[in-house]
Amino acid sequence: MSKGKRYTQQFKEKAVKQLVDRGYSVAELAERLGICTKTLYHWKASMHGSPQQIKSSDDQTEVARLKAELMRVTEERDILKKAAKYFASQSE
Repeated sequence: MSKGKRYTQQFKEKAVKQLVDRGYSVAELAERLGICTKTLYHWKASMHGSPQQIKSSDDQTEVARLKAELMRVTEERDILKKAAKYFASQSE
């Protein structure tokens, strides 16, 4: 007697990737794929650890993005300060 439908590892990984990377809800994706929401939660937990680990990873990614943006904006500000000084000295 079979326990249920078997899915390939590749199928599971693609499903979890849609949850994590593309932001689909578990209910929406489960309905679209024709599988149980509990199955998706199980796959996600087994491939990406606990929700706490995922949140921590997301937080680290966001911090890195914000640091890069801060560096870019700081450089732009410094360039504008130099340009303002240059043009102020030219008008005198």
